Amino acid sequence: MDFLQALLFFFLSAVRLSADNANSKARSCLDVRQFYSGKGFTLNGVPQTEISGEHLRICPQGYTCCTSAMEETLSNLSRREFEGLVREAGRSLQASLNTQYRSFDTYFTDLLNRSERSLQESFLATLGSLYSKNAPVFQDLYADLRRYYRGSAVNLEETLNDFWARLLERLFKASSLLQYTLTDDYLECVAKQTETLRPFGDVPRDLKPKVTRAFVAARSFVQGLTVSGEVVRKVSQVPLSPECTRAMMKLVYCPHCRGLASVKPCANYCRNVMKGCLANQADLDTEWQNLIDTMLQVASSFSADPSVDVVIYSLPIRISEAILYMQENTEVFTSKVFQACGTPRVADTQISGSEERKKRVNPASTAMEYKPSPTVGVPLEMQISDVSSKLREMQQYWVQLPAALCNSKVAAGAAGDKCWNGMTKARYLPEVMGDGLASQINNPEVEIDITKPDMTIRQQIMQLKIMTNRLRNALNGNDVDFQDASDDISGSGSGMCTGESCARSGPRVIVPKTDSTRYYNPPENKKVKGTGTQTHPSILLPLLSLATLLLRR
Repeated sequence: MDFLQALLFFFLSAVRLSADNANSKARSCLDVRQFYSGKGFTLNGVPQTEISGEHLRICPQGYTCCTSAMEETLSNLSRREFEGLVREAGRSLQASLNTQYRSFDTYFTDLLNRSERSLQESFLATLGSLYSKNAPVFQDLYADLRRYYRGSAVNLEETLNDFWARLLERLFKASSLLQYTLTDDYLECVAKQTETLRPFGDVPRDLKPKVTRAFVAARSFVQGLTVSGEVVRKVSQVPLSPECTRAMMKLVYCPHCRGLASVKPCANYCRNVMKGCLANQADLDTEWQNLIDTMLQVASSFSADPSVDVVIYSLPIRISEAILYMQENTEVFTSKVFQACGTPRVADTQISGSEERKKRVNPASTAMEYKPSPTVGVPLEMQISDVSSKLREMQQYWVQLPAALCNSKVAAGAAGDKCWNGMTKARYLPEVMGDGLASQINNPEVEIDITKPDMTIRQQIMQLKIMTNRLRNALNGNDVDFQDASDDISGSGSGMCTGESCARSGPRVIVPKTDSTRYYNPPENKKVKGTGTQTHPSILLPLLSLATLLLRR
């Protein structure tokens, strides 16, 4: 009898325990239903109370409020939100680059315009009809300089040589040789004497390297800003891999399925997910920093003696000096031309001496004195200071991005033990991985085949290398052989676009001819799992609110 009583007591106790466990496990899914509905999804099929989680493929298989369909839906949502977050971060960086481009472009084009206006006003006053009749020679020079700066296939050296040759023809024709008939062939012979007879003295030789250095540097600099923005745009559009989609779902929405919606992800757990999913992007870091470093050097070279603004704004003065030199040495030069090209035929109609004197130019009237304003260098110094500051801020963008996405508003403290570690609310023990694809070999959160780098990003790394080499050439005033490759680089959008607005008159991007493209060669047969730097507030601050939106409960 005692045995039967004991057995009955045990049975009743087991029933009560089972009922208590059932009641404790069958918790309400009201919070999850509200969250799921708030995301815009239908509540059809969403359980009212927790169910067994054997069906889950990404989240831990404990009791859950998520069905298989909900898990898939939330997984796709996490992918879209993360890709949108990366694109938005890229647009913030593009906006900064675009601002720098517009600022420098406005300054440089205004400098050219003021230089040309100065030439027109001063030459019209000093040369009178001689300038008016030959104004296209000077206008064409400035037009070609603008076209070169904008990226057209203009040979800068030939442009300058052609200007001096055309100017020599016009001045020689308007000189004291009015008693001669000067045919086109004869004037062509005269133009060919520009280099050997040096009718303009040392001005052309002295001016050429200065103008070349200034314009090569300016064009390369704005192209560097353009290429940088285009690289950011293309890299920011790289889709998330299936492995990263799983990792993002587990990081962001699995806590909801486990009833831990209010628990933040552990900081190091979040960083490992981000470093894994942004591993290919982090491989841009070396060449990105090289490009920024070189752009900073080019920006600094703008103020080197003679500075860019002095070279461009003194063009009218230097051309005036050249004209004055020729007028003062007309007889000597004419004699040498007669020796080289022969004596031209005497004209049938002679012009009277009084008419001839009227057409002569007073040499003294062509002398112009360059007196720079005490503040002439201030705008340039401000430009250099501002652009250099902004470029330094974005120099470590690609390796700062994971940490920025895992800021304190999104993830718990690094040493916290009350955070989501991918399985439950507990401390996260694995160490944080390094930056880049190769460093993800032991990443415990994301499966990545490091032998298969993203080709879109590898191509952009090559574009960064090409642009860096172009800028290094520009530092020495050297241009390189270019082909118009704007279609290859710009694709369907401009790196200088912000939102729906783009710069309408930006320079075309042209890059050096290359025989082949070299890509990253990772270790063989290494399929592994995988894919804290101080974050600069100016560039990455907008990411804080964006990341908060991504992981908002």
